[in-house]
Amino acid sequence: RSGQRVYAAGGDLIVTAQVSAGAELLADGNIHVYGALRGRALAGVKGNRDSRIFCQNLQAELVSVAGHYRLSENLQDMAGLAVQIHLDDRSLVVEPF
Repeated sequence: RSGQRVYAAGGDLIVTAQVSAGAELLADGNIHVYGALRGRALAGVKGNRDSRIFCQNLQAELVSVAGHYRLSENLQDMAGLAVQIHLDDRSLVVEPF
């Protein structure tokens, strides 16, 4: 729901529904969203550079892996697609799967 924050300390976070705008997902590990991701998703919040974000329908306001951020304005070309988001060196990569 909008305004709700969910944090998975020490592991992965799996969401089997949509994430509403204004909601925030945080995980020390990976984030999996089996639905639309409309809010914010921050994986690897304690610096795990191997963390990834997976979602079925990217509509996020913000995504982050280990402190490397990308805002919705920079995600427009992948909007509505199933994607995975990860770090490649110091660059945040968003690719369809």
